[in-house]
Amino acid sequence: MSTDNSALRSPTTGTPDDAQTLGPIGQQTRRGPLREGDRVQIKDPKGRLHTITLVKGGYFQTNRGDIHHDDLIGRPDGQVLTTAEGRQFQVLRPLRHDYVMGMPRGAAVVYPKDAGTIVHYGDIFPGAVVVEAGAGSGALSLALLDAVGPTGRLVSVERREDFADIARANVDLWFGRPHPAWDLRVGDVAEELAAMDAGTVDRVVLDMLAPWENIEAVARALVPGGVVVCYVATVTQMSRLVEDLRRHGGFTDPEAWETLARGWHLDGLAVRPDHRMVAHTGFLLTTRRLAPGVSSQERSTRPSPSAEGKGGMWDQEEAWSDAAVGQRVSSPKKVRKVRRDLAAKSAAWVRGDQDGAGPDPDGTRTEDGDE
Repeated sequence: MSTDNSALRSPTTGTPDDAQTLGPIGQQTRRGPLREGDRVQIKDPKGRLHTITLVKGGYFQTNRGDIHHDDLIGRPDGQVLTTAEGRQFQVLRPLRHDYVMGMPRGAAVVYPKDAGTIVHYGDIFPGAVVVEAGAGSGALSLALLDAVGPTGRLVSVERREDFADIARANVDLWFGRPHPAWDLRVGDVAEELAAMDAGTVDRVVLDMLAPWENIEAVARALVPGGVVVCYVATVTQMSRLVEDLRRHGGFTDPEAWETLARGWHLDGLAVRPDHRMVAHTGFLLTTRRLAPGVSSQERSTRPSPSAEGKGGMWDQEEAWSDAAVGQRVSSPKKVRKVRRDLAAKSAAWVRGDQDGAGPDPDGTRTEDGDE
């Protein structure tokens, strides 16, 4: 466990030569002509998306014709290729939300609709010091790193080492190299917060099963006026968290909501909402730290039974397992496979170890999979 707080305010940004050679973080994976190692998204005539990694000599094979990687490498982003069978395929670099929805996962990801809301309502600003509890597969870390920029600091704490490895590889592959503002740690967030100087953290984002267990540690680390954003999956979690925050007394009255995103069908005069949508994924709750010694504003409403010590199942630790609250639990076999595959890709495309990954054994097909 690290206790060096100087790194919180002064992230290592590399040498000036590195900065001039590589440019701003993430720029090389989003600008310029398509290069070997770039991930691209291929859209077929029916609108289906396929994500591949470009490799010299490789090709993407479909029953509508083949797309050779060499026809894309060196050309500008945003191509429409016609196969020998006369079918057209659109090729673009994936945007961040495309990457998040298609990237390999160990833990479930925070959806883009929620990540964007967290960044906005959490007021994640350039140069901010942010602590994230629960890195998972790295989806939310991507959004937070884009928001804090290279002058900020994001400390992500993940309890499981295998999930941390998956998150690190996903983030490195997206930015093209390790992000200078990111400090990914394996451990307990309460212990990491306790090791930091009091009042040095601007924002805290808790994506974990029992965020109420860390309220005291969060209160100590936050600056006065700092924001806490919590992401929870169920009503029972949210209700328990609200009551514990109010009982603590050092925060403003919590606000909670969920974000629903529904696309629209656009075809001539047939303009209507899509029949399917990404509805409930989780609840978001925000509150702000009051100044030391200041108690929260008194509420005129009657407290709930749980606030009076009559919580029933809420007070039973066994009631707060992943399975009990309906969280998806990845099998150990799947996590091991995702961790192994991502480590190989990261070694090849980020760290330059070309023996770590590449085309399939036959040296031709390099399709990563469908989204």
